[in-house]
Amino acid sequence: MPASISSTDYNDHPGPLLILTVALIGLFAFIQVYSVQSILPQLQNDLSATVVEIGNAVGITVLAVALISPFVGMLSDALGRKWLIVASVFLLAVPTALMSQVQTVHGLLLLRFLQGLTVPGVSVVLMAYVGEEFRGTTMVRIITIYVTGCVLGGFSGRFLLGHLAEVMSWRTSFEVMAALNLAGTAVVWRGLPASRHFVANSRFATSMAALAKLVRNPSLQTACALGFTVLFAQVGLFTFVNLHLAQAPYYFSSGDLANIFAVYLLGMVVTPLTGGVIPRIGVRHTILLSVATSALGVLLTLVHPAWGIVAALAIAACGTFITQSATMSFIAYRITSGRSLASGLYYTAYYCGGFTGAWVCAIAYSSGAWPATVAVLVTTQAVGWIIAWRLIPRLGAAGAMR
Repeated sequence: MPASISSTDYNDHPGPLLILTVALIGLFAFIQVYSVQSILPQLQNDLSATVVEIGNAVGITVLAVALISPFVGMLSDALGRKWLIVASVFLLAVPTALMSQVQTVHGLLLLRFLQGLTVPGVSVVLMAYVGEEFRGTTMVRIITIYVTGCVLGGFSGRFLLGHLAEVMSWRTSFEVMAALNLAGTAVVWRGLPASRHFVANSRFATSMAALAKLVRNPSLQTACALGFTVLFAQVGLFTFVNLHLAQAPYYFSSGDLANIFAVYLLGMVVTPLTGGVIPRIGVRHTILLSVATSALGVLLTLVHPAWGIVAALAIAACGTFITQSATMSFIAYRITSGRSLASGLYYTAYYCGGFTGAWVCAIAYSSGAWPATVAVLVTTQAVGWIIAWRLIPRLGAAGAMR
């Protein structure tokens, strides 16, 4: 890196193209991850799957993300950022297209697992990229923009696949979804600047030493534990509420279920605002408030009217988006070396929570329907709140970010 290039050359005033590209990276990374949630009842019927098997169609993807994230982080720390992000967006299209040919639930699960293997090449590496290329409040702003894009991707995947499955077969719908990722590859390649502050670490021994140091880092341990509870609740909630609303007395179609995920659009409003809230009240207070808000939303899904359930889902989702944004900002500020590996470790814990949530909530739903599922979710969120209360430092707004 030339000596004349400083951290303020472009990252203190990111242009509209860069902001748009970062948001689109989040969209293309997550447009496939949860897309099947809106057609789970249809897939369960057509593939003759049990509740646990069809729940694993979501959980198996996040498990793959969890397993591969640290290794992608190490690869990126050694070989770079941008090329890996672009390649991962492209590779996500391949198993998505092949899903149009599956005949059994086991084939579906295999391809969903392969989808998950590609996601950390975007999510893990992008967090490291942002941590290197941006500073101060600009970094918080870019992270919240990225999370906003992830929110849009989560919504778009569910919304598009649900409505596509009403006008064409779900097999053809997966082909359309794959084409979107192919288009996204070109967008990311053209719009994302090359790294200016990346320093390669190609020594395996150095990576192992960094790994040993990071797993003992109290801040990263706290973030990982909190992240586990966050995605546990989010995946459990938005997977099995679809089965709940597809049953009597609601009988929602795939299009109706897709429309539910419009609550994610609130996240596109709420999440960017988090970038202004965190520096004022601190990470700890932000997370305590957001986790409590999400838990309240989960409890309110026990109401009977469908509109009440949808409103409750909106409350729960907003709380989750704020928690995720605050936690990612906490990591970006507290971890100053091995950022990509740290991101990988965080996402391992985060997505292990998602897989565990899908599996445990499948058992709860099978045995006690929606009330039992809600009990599991709220208990997990209570654990997350306690983690934040006890383990995130009681520092001021600025100090909490150092």
